[in-house]
Amino acid sequence: MPKAKAIPGSPFLHAFRSNDRRAASSSANVPSPLWRESSPLGALGKSIGRQSPEPRITPKSTKYFPQISERVVAYWLLGSAASVFGIVVFGGLTRLTESGLSITEWRPVTGSLPPMNATDWELEFRKYRSSPEFKILNPRMTLEEFKYIYYMEWTHRIWGRLVGLSFLLPSIYFIARRKVSAQMAVKLAAISGLIGMQGVLGWWMVKSGLKDDIFAQGSQPRVSQYRLTAHLGTAFLCYTAMLWNGLSILRENNIMYHDGNAARSLNKLNQDLRLRGFRRSVAGLALLVFCTAMSGGLVAGLDAGLIYNDFPYMGVGLTPPKSELFSDFYSRSSSGSDIWWRNMLENPSTVQLDHRIMATTTFTTIMLLWAYTRFNPRVRAAMPRPLKSGMRGVVQMVWLQVALGISTLIYLVPLPLASAHQAGSLALLTTVVVLGSRIWIPKRLLTLATMRISSLNLGKSVALGPSAIGVASRSIFKGGRRSVNNHATGI
Repeated sequence: MPKAKAIPGSPFLHAFRSNDRRAASSSANVPSPLWRESSPLGALGKSIGRQSPEPRITPKSTKYFPQISERVVAYWLLGSAASVFGIVVFGGLTRLTESGLSITEWRPVTGSLPPMNATDWELEFRKYRSSPEFKILNPRMTLEEFKYIYYMEWTHRIWGRLVGLSFLLPSIYFIARRKVSAQMAVKLAAISGLIGMQGVLGWWMVKSGLKDDIFAQGSQPRVSQYRLTAHLGTAFLCYTAMLWNGLSILRENNIMYHDGNAARSLNKLNQDLRLRGFRRSVAGLALLVFCTAMSGGLVAGLDAGLIYNDFPYMGVGLTPPKSELFSDFYSRSSSGSDIWWRNMLENPSTVQLDHRIMATTTFTTIMLLWAYTRFNPRVRAAMPRPLKSGMRGVVQMVWLQVALGISTLIYLVPLPLASAHQAGSLALLTTVVVLGSRIWIPKRLLTLATMRISSLNLGKSVALGPSAIGVASRSIFKGGRRSVNNHATGI
């Protein structure tokens, strides 16, 4: 059989030679043939060899954890926050219906099931009949009426256990499967501990309403307002931590894995000195809203909303008489050194006045902050659209919350309005936290944004992109002899 003749000038045969032969030719300083410069495929290979691959930013990881938590963790945290929001509202209903003292024991495991037969119900009812609440307030309560308040408290406790389990078990899974960053793993552990402490505080609060010695002679049995406020405050902290961290994870993922607009906007927001004052104001506003809600917890614990049911007056003036606000009745020290703080925390008249002052201060602060962003030309020009919409949400929510608070007071704390007012306090805190998540820039987030921007800037220096490769490939199959560099300059 005759041997096939080599075609030394064929561009296709030389184009598909092995890399080893090309390297050998280069090391021998053999000048490249003319066809390697004129062939589209040859020029394409030369251009690709000179350029660096398009960079893809990948955040550094620690030995065990990624630097950025996965997006699914954010959705789970936001869902957990919604569940905590619901249990806070239901807990308010439990208090308003005076159901919180119906279960006189704390059995985290065996108490998960309600009474299953008549004997069990009679046993639980007998325990309740020995409590101060039954003897003073409900001596004529029937078994059927007891079942209603029992199921209210039982549902609240079961919901709390479900919140704990639905947070603890997924936390273990996400940490074990390395789906969260090291910092987020520590935060999840801290929130889990906070949820456990919340359960202990709940029983500690209920226990305060089952003792006769803490009530003054002839007073109504109720839980300690201090313990109630601690229980409420821990729930608010759990909710805020879940909401904030969920929003933070979504923000980090948007910066690192979407287009560069989010990273550039964040960097611009951080460098704009006109918004520094606004950023600090939002942080202070969140603290003010939280403290106002806690003062509302003291009002609820003392039933202080059942007195002075008009607004803005309290009796004949804007405030009750000084002798009533700072009464010697609440002092337990012979020297009277505790008269100020005990009246501030234990006197229903003073506690309601404190809540009015804090609520008015919160409302005024929000409206002043809105006016600052609305009528200051420099700040208004620097405000991006998400901040403007977030500020409007805070303003709308505070107006609704003020209307609910005044209505609850005037109509003697009806169940629907009182429950809506409590939910409104957490909703107002939610809007402030959401606004804060758009303006607050942690150092970690700024570092990630800088990495992303550096990656995008480096990507712009690449001379030849995928579109040029596609044009060159089409030229080859058409048999064209134009240089790839000509195609690249035309793109």
